[in-house]
Amino acid sequence: MASADQLSREQKAALVCGRDFWTTTPVEHADVPSMVLTDGPHGVRRQAGTSDHLGLGESRPATCFPLAAAVGSSWNPDIAEKVGAAIGVEARALDVQVVLGPGVNIKRSPLCGRNFEYYSEDPLLAGTLGAAHVRGQQAQGVGASVKHFAANNQETDRMRISADVDQRTLREIYLPAFEQVVTDAGPATVMCSYNRINGVPAAQNRWLLTDVLREQWGFTGAVVSDWGAVSDPVAALDAGLDLQMPGTGGRSARQIVEALQAGTLSDDALDAAAARVLALTELAKQPSLDFDVAQHHALARELATECAVLLKNDGQILPLDTSARIAVIGEFARTPRFQGGGSSHVNATRVDTALDFIREHSEDTVDFAAGFTLDGTGDAETLRAQAVAIARRVDVAVVFAGLADADESEGYDRTNLELPAGQIELITAVAAVAPRTVVVLANGGVVTVEGWHDLVDAIVEGFLLGQAGGGALADLLFGVANPSGRLAESIPVRLADTASYLNFPGEQGHVRYGEGVMVGYRWHETSGIAPRYPFGHGLSYTTFAVSDLMVEVTGPDTAHVTLMVANTGHRRGGHVVQVYVASTAGPVRRPVRELRAFTKVRLEPGEKRSVSLELSRRSFAYWDIDENDWVVAPGDYTVQVCRDSATVSLENTVSLDGDNLVRALTLDSTVQEWWSHPVVGRELLATLASGPAEVPQGGESPADLMRMVASMPMRTVIMMLGDAAPVDALEKLMARSRSRRRKSVQS
Repeated sequence: MASADQLSREQKAALVCGRDFWTTTPVEHADVPSMVLTDGPHGVRRQAGTSDHLGLGESRPATCFPLAAAVGSSWNPDIAEKVGAAIGVEARALDVQVVLGPGVNIKRSPLCGRNFEYYSEDPLLAGTLGAAHVRGQQAQGVGASVKHFAANNQETDRMRISADVDQRTLREIYLPAFEQVVTDAGPATVMCSYNRINGVPAAQNRWLLTDVLREQWGFTGAVVSDWGAVSDPVAALDAGLDLQMPGTGGRSARQIVEALQAGTLSDDALDAAAARVLALTELAKQPSLDFDVAQHHALARELATECAVLLKNDGQILPLDTSARIAVIGEFARTPRFQGGGSSHVNATRVDTALDFIREHSEDTVDFAAGFTLDGTGDAETLRAQAVAIARRVDVAVVFAGLADADESEGYDRTNLELPAGQIELITAVAAVAPRTVVVLANGGVVTVEGWHDLVDAIVEGFLLGQAGGGALADLLFGVANPSGRLAESIPVRLADTASYLNFPGEQGHVRYGEGVMVGYRWHETSGIAPRYPFGHGLSYTTFAVSDLMVEVTGPDTAHVTLMVANTGHRRGGHVVQVYVASTAGPVRRPVRELRAFTKVRLEPGEKRSVSLELSRRSFAYWDIDENDWVVAPGDYTVQVCRDSATVSLENTVSLDGDNLVRALTLDSTVQEWWSHPVVGRELLATLASGPAEVPQGGESPADLMRMVASMPMRTVIMMLGDAAPVDALEKLMARSRSRRRKSVQS
């Protein structure tokens, strides 16, 4: 295969621009093949034949695995890795070299129309699962494209909106998942997003694509644009973009060549991009044999059982008794909602319905009533009456509710958190007459359960479980599988309780991330506004206990955690150990607690197991905007083992030496900063004490005077003192403060 320096400018320019909607430009005489990039992330969407101009036409059959919203609730990297591996196998069979995914954007607002493609509101959980997906997929020889880089947290005005985010919030919330995937899994590509970040389009953002991604994180793969994200191919290439997709009929390549000729773009920039695209073409291998359709469907069902969350189970109504008289209500039971809308829509190889599998499990006749239609048409009163009639004569009514395809999709955001009004009326009417009522939800983004929550006995949040979700839900309802999912995002009581409520989706081309780092559970726990169900919540058919927490400090800013986990119930089950860190150390406002480690363990009844987890430097660090780096403040840190983000089971406080960070003083430093400086503060006091003294006017005591001037910059004090200011002495103290300053250690 040719190297970049063996190609002409024109060939290299064509190489870094797509040929058509899904393929790259080949250079046949130089043995450079064309590659196929196509949508994921939960299944391969390979268009049949020639792609249409929007890439939304019919696609070839492939397995639709549980979506990221569901995989996030598994809290299990093995699930994500198996999804990635199976997608890699199918991509090879469909002659696809790069599958676009996973999506690791943070669920800033529950209204984001594309939340079904994202894992979590927490960057550690999203990054861990995203890295596992990439490892699984790329182990099959198929490249991944982690997306959408970065701060792509809404669909409203998504191609123009400027996400206005401060540096600390970017570094602590919106970039870490990408960083973890890049550094732990080495994705073949990173896909830049449509939106602007602080006014600069992501595709033209040199700070994002070069300074952070390449120089700080060490990314060596190719940066590909989101489809249609590039408005200026020359500026994008200069910023660090390698591959513009889709093709523009040669227009972008011509602009690049013209810029080279005019001297407004360097050959070095084009050579670097072309070399990375050439390296990517190594993935263009011969396709493998067809995948085992039945085996992958069975795998999808197995994985889905670990992704659903049992929210409520009053009176242990679940699991269902196979001999119970059961009514299944809700159109979703026979016409399942199992995936999202838009570019990730997979042409599933088959689709299981929960109704069929409930009937298969049950020993008695299972009656069914639609209760509602998916598009809201039909005689709602008659449909509801039919459902109420069968609910009266059974032991348990199982109502399948949720959001239809049109309610949430790529391209637009939701406007509320409620289920459709007709479904709420149906649940309320059924619960009024059925002895016991179970609600099973299907939705990509969370829905509020208010208005009907207290009327029902059990709630299963399935999210979108993929094509085998119907069988998986039946397995969970009857106890063939034990629920082990935990919420990867908070379920609020009402939309106004969410952190981004007043700043979503923005206005006049800008969305201000005014909540800062207080996203999701960080907001709920810090503000004291409790959600209906907190991040990390999830029930089981067995019980677990944790004990014997030990936290060993292993360095100035690291620790080792051990604890014992026991299954105290009568069924085999999975428990998620959630470790959070709480601290007020440092000069910044920190959330009440933050997830810093987790693992999922499976235990037999009565089994106990010791669990060990490492807390790295980053587990205790905050992003310091003055240092432009991660800093661990000296002080106390409480390590908490939690049932969920709101419920602490065990805790242990340790002291860390942290960073011996002494900040340099300037004339813009405040009097308080000068006064309290650990190196020259005492000398400042001595200098001032030896100078001319003046009696405070107005009767202020020295302490009151200090409070008044503490926030003043020293420059202002000097101007106020005039000739009496000890300028020479202050300059000497500034020099000494700089000489004693130690830069924080790189993480």
